Amino acid sequence: MASSGLHSNGYSLVRKICFDILGLTVESHVPELGKVLGEELLTPTRIYTETILTLIRDLPVHGLAHITGGGLPDNLLRIIPKSCGVRLRRGSWDIPAIFPFLQAAGKIEEREMLRTFNNGLGMVAVVPERSSQEILERLRAMDEKAWLVGEVIEATSAAERFQLSDG
Repeated sequence: MASSGLHSNGYSLVRKICFDILGLTVESHVPELGKVLGEELLTPTRIYTETILTLIRDLPVHGLAHITGGGLPDNLLRIIPKSCGVRLRRGSWDIPAIFPFLQAAGKIEEREMLRTFNNGLGMVAVVPERSSQEILERLRAMDEKAWLVGEVIEATSAAERFQLSDG
């Protein structure tokens, strides 16, 4: 499910990039964002309670990860068995403009972006493949932006537990 932006993670890095490196102020208009920096930084964190309670009442959900500190790798791996991993597909979800802006300005590697920020995914549900389309339809009926972003896979080593794929 879509995040509303940064939520409350990575602000030390955001501060360094925006204020120390770029010399911006909270009043600075950032063309890449289409708004004033302070407005972007103060966007409230989404709360998913109602959506999740509705979802789990009727549909099979095996795990939920609120993407907070530790980003996608740490939070997703926390909710699956140690013998499993996750494979996320690049380009399968919308990434809000703040993330590529920070990545370019701070020259941040993709893995570090994924470890530090939610990158547009605020809540991830692990669901049976057979139910994924029904769950997506239900989420969209609740006006949620949601995507099928990856899969749980077998992993025989720690290095295999978090993977990214193209397409």
